[in-house]
Formats: sequence, C-alpha cells, structure tokens
Amino acid sequence: MSEINTRSEYEQLIQQLNEHAYHYYVLDEPIIADQEYDVLYKELLRLEAAHPEWVTEDSPAQRVADQPLDRFHPVEHALPMLSLGNVFSKDELSDFNQRIVKFLEKAQVGISDISYCAEPKLDGLAVSIRYQDGKLVQAATRGDGNTGEEITANIKTIQSIPLSLRGDDFPEILEVRGEVVMPRDGFQRYNQWALENNEKVFANPRNGAAGSLRQLDPRKTAQRPLAFYAYSVGLVQPAHHHQRHSDVLAWLKSLGLPVNDLTSVVQGSIGCLDYYQKIAGLRDGLNFDIDGVVYKVDDLAQQEILGFVTKAPRWATAHKFPAEEATTLVENIDVQVGRTGSITPVARLKPVSVGGVTVTNATLHNEDEIRRKDVRVGDTVFVRRAGDVIPEVVKVVLAKRPDHSIPFTMPITCPVCQSELHKIEGEAVLRCPAGLTCDAQLKEGIKHFASRKGMDIEGLGDKLVEQLVDAGLVHSPADLYCLTESQVAGLERMAQKSAQNLLDGIERSKQTTLPRFIYSLGIREVGEATAMTLANHLYKLATIMTASHEELILLPDVGDVVASRIVQYFANKGNIEVIEALLQAGIRWPEIIGKSEEKLPLAGKIVVLTGTLSTLKRTEAKQKLLDLGAKVTGSVSAKTDLLVAGENAGSKLAKAEQLQVQIVDEQWLLDQ
Repeated sequence: MSEINTRSEYEQLIQQLNEHAYHYYVLDEPIIADQEYDVLYKELLRLEAAHPEWVTEDSPAQRVADQPLDRFHPVEHALPMLSLGNVFSKDELSDFNQRIVKFLEKAQVGISDISYCAEPKLDGLAVSIRYQDGKLVQAATRGDGNTGEEITANIKTIQSIPLSLRGDDFPEILEVRGEVVMPRDGFQRYNQWALENNEKVFANPRNGAAGSLRQLDPRKTAQRPLAFYAYSVGLVQPAHHHQRHSDVLAWLKSLGLPVNDLTSVVQGSIGCLDYYQKIAGLRDGLNFDIDGVVYKVDDLAQQEILGFVTKAPRWATAHKFPAEEATTLVENIDVQVGRTGSITPVARLKPVSVGGVTVTNATLHNEDEIRRKDVRVGDTVFVRRAGDVIPEVVKVVLAKRPDHSIPFTMPITCPVCQSELHKIEGEAVLRCPAGLTCDAQLKEGIKHFASRKGMDIEGLGDKLVEQLVDAGLVHSPADLYCLTESQVAGLERMAQKSAQNLLDGIERSKQTTLPRFIYSLGIREVGEATAMTLANHLYKLATIMTASHEELILLPDVGDVVASRIVQYFANKGNIEVIEALLQAGIRWPEIIGKSEEKLPLAGKIVVLTGTLSTLKRTEAKQKLLDLGAKVTGSVSAKTDLLVAGENAGSKLAKAEQLQVQIVDEQWLLDQ
C-alpha cells in the first residue's frame, strides 16, 4: 500500500478497516485476507503514534482503554430490560399462542394465525448499548432490569460491536439490546491458555462472558474471545418506525450490528414448534451455547396491544430445552441453614459435568422430599440442572444401591448454633429459631441486607461478609456502620485502600429509600413488590411497624400469610433493637408524604407513561403517579384513564387518541 500522509487519508483508512470488520463479523463474508487486514491495521497504529491529534473515537485502535476502572457505576435504563416467561412443552406453547389470539380478539383484532420472530436463546450476558449520533457512548449490563452496571470500556473491546454505526439511517439516540457470549472454540482456546499459564479456567462459556465483562481492567477483557448478537432495541429517539420486529433486526444489521443468522419468521404454534425442533437438532454443532429458543410476536402493533404482565411482555416467551441430566455418586449428605433459618439437605456429589457445568452439590429441598426420593449416601443418582441453572437430584438408581445402605435422617439441632430445630405447622421445612444469634442466618441476613435490591453496599461481597462474622466484627446489620478501617484492613486479602473503599460504600448506603430499607430487613415473604406496597400505602416506617394484621391485609397483594409474617417480625424485640441501631447509625430516606385516598387526584385511575420525559426519570415519574394514587400499566387499552405523553410518544399516543383517552404532558404531572 502507498504511504498515507494526510488526515483525510487517515480517516479513509479508518472507514476502510471498519468496512472490513462489518464484512467479517456481521456478514460473515470477509473481502480481504487476515494478513492484508493486519498490514492496514499496523499502518493505522503508525499514523496514530505519529499524529495523536488525528485520533478519533471510532478508530479500531482505540477500542482498549489503557487504565483500569476504580469501580462499576450504576446505569438506569431509559426503558426497562424485561425478563421473559417460559414454556417447556408443546401444550404450554399452544396455550401461549392461544392466549395471544384470544387477547387480540378481545381487542377487536381478528386474527387466527400469529407471525412470530423466532431466534435461539443465547446463554450469555444481556447488555444494552447506547449510540448517540451514531457513536457508541455507553453500555450497561441488564442488572435488575431497571438499573445495571456501566461496562462501556469493556464493551468497546469486543471486535464485532461497531464503535460507529454504518450509513446515516440512524436516530439521534439508539439503545441496542443484545447478548454477549463467549464462542465455544474461543472458550476452549482460552481455558487451554489459562491452564498453561496457571490462570483460573472458566466452568462454561456463560461464566466466561459474564466474568470477562466484569473485569475492572478493560485490557484483560480485550484478551477474552467475546462476541455479541443484537436482539432488540430500547430507547429510540426520535422514533424510527417499523412494522415488524424482524424489520427492526434487519435495520440493526444494516447499521453494522451483528444479528444471529438463525433468526426466522414462523407462523403460529406449529411453526414455532418446527423451529424449536430444528434448533434443538443444530444445538450441539453451534459455536455458542443456547438453552432454548425465543418467540416474539412479529407485528409491532400487535405487541403494543398485547402489552405486559408484571415484568414480562405478553407477546414473547422462551421455549426452554429440557434440562440435561447425568448420573453420579452421592458421597455425603449434609444440611445448610438459610437466611430465615430453613434447614435444607444438600447432596455432596462426585463431580460430574451437567450441561457444561461441573456439579458437586445438589439440593434435596426438605425432609419430605428426601424421604420421598429416599436418597442415601453411596447412592448413584440422576442429577439435572433445573431450568439449566439449579442442580437437583431427580431419582435414585436403586439397582446400583450398595448393600447395608442407611436412610438419611434430618438433624434435631442446628448444625451451626446447636439450637433445637422445629417445624411450623403446615410447612415442610425444618427451621432454626435462633435468628441472628445463629452465625449461618446472620451471614445470609447480612448478604441480603447489603444486596443491590437492599441497601446496595458496594464492595461487600459474600466472602467478606463471612470473614466479618467469623472475626466477630459483625453481629447484626447495624454493626456494619461501626466498622473501622483498621478492623477491615486486618482481614485476609484486605488492605488499607480496599478497606476504605468498603467503608465509603457503607457510608453511601446510608442514603436510601423506605422500600429498599424494608426489603433489606429480610422479613419472610416480603420481597421488592411488597416492600414497595408497604411504603406507598403506609408512608412511614413507624406506621408499618405498628400496623395490625387487619390493617395489613387490606393492602394490595398482602394476604393473610404475608401480613402474619410482618406482624411477627415487628413483634420481635431483637428486630426492633437492630432497626433502632440502624437509624441511629444515620440511615435516612426521603419522606413519603401520604394523602387520604379521597384527596389523591388519581386514586383508582389506570395511567400509562410513554415517550421521553425531559425533567423526570421514568422511575421518578412512575413513583409520582403511584404517590398520586394511580395504577401504572404498560399498555393503552379501553380501561386506560390517562396517558402521560413525553416526546416521541409513538403508537401509544395514537391509540390513546383513537380510544379518546385523556392525554396530559410532563408539566401536568410536575404540577400535581
């Protein structure tokens, strides 16, 4: 090649290299040999060393940052990254299809055969990548669906992800959702290298992808063989109109983003089942792990009508493959103590690979289950990963049971604190009644308290929690706020800087919200949704703590059992002492100002949010609507009372106008 001497020639070289990358990674049709690409790339490196003032962000040579991160920062998704429902059989798939048909019929959309966009369900890590004016500016993990962790520097190291979009048919803001995976051949090469260099090997490609994206040093991520496939979009501003989901995928591919080439449009449940069987037959020969297939209603207008249930879309589902099974030997059976004192028998197994993961333990659930299956030490058992995740014992191979085997009996005392175990009437689970005075329950309680959905204490991992409890430094969650730098720095694998980072994370956690605080307490049966209900209806911690059973069961989604758990928790003197100590440590949250229902302007109203808001974050707008008494849903229907419309409201606005639903703007909401 002729020598390059001008900036315009340098920019043309970048364009040339990016075009070659598109043909290689997206079209899988390289137009030059690897050696020729290497020559061009070396010329780029020479030019950027000689002319650093020329360097642009979309240069392939600028993918890897030269400095490690200090920590991962939270990123709130503009639109939630939702999970999917599951089907596991032909009948469940047929039921899913029929529910969609009936729902559309009720919405007066007469259709008997639904078109679905079907694709393999990749087993990796879901991410959201934001492009602004065609340039990659931010990337984040899925996290809890609303908030993830920023991994921009790591995402830029993945060669198949363009730093700049192709062409000019892209909006000002485009959020691309997709899956990062570690291809099987790359996984094998990396593990071989790791073995030869005394580095940690990955148990499976999914762990490889997740672990690589959570490296604080992007230079390490750049060494890992990762790939990316786009499967949907999030925020698109201004809106880019398409009729079908398959059209959206084709558009993303035209912009330079990889899309799985096994994606296909099929008709009805029969077409879905044929696709499922086809992909199942190809599964073993693919270069990436999959655990099923995903079906999405292809028509975007129909998606809009179908809307959402809780945290999942009505218009999509995952059809999971049967869990892989293997046989192995039960070497021992012991019990584990959970956060709420539950005693769970666990089979310790001779290591066996199940679905690409080495399994050494499997749950036996409870006393009734272990008796039903009659699992004994020395038995040969079938093991599977339920939902391809949790290992469990399926059954015993009785023909291989050794002579003189002895049935397993559950302990009568806690293996950790020796308290006498008891079983609550109507429950199958044995429990240790010692609460936080049992180290096992204390450790699990602290982990729950510090979790992302709870107090979100950055830097307080499981192993550190165990060290703090074992060292006698923490006897309740409140003790976390009394730790000193010297105490933490004295623990194994800790030092002054890491100790200070932990203390900083603990200090930041003092500013929280009432729902998070309630969730963090670990009250049985009280998850995120119930904690939010308690906060939004009773407003103050003191009111929640003194609420009667009769008052609690009047709240939405709080039944008899949950109400009993809440009353029992706050009747415990030890729990009250911990709460008081936490408040004295400085934990605070914004006051929730309650109003009587008759004074709530939106009491009983069904409200939908749509479009981009300029002042409020989406979570803030939703919370304000809830505070006004509204029930916030995701789709417009004949039952919708009010639509709050921001910029680029799109099809929800059009449907609201068609149904003559009252429409207000963001300023109206701010004025309430």
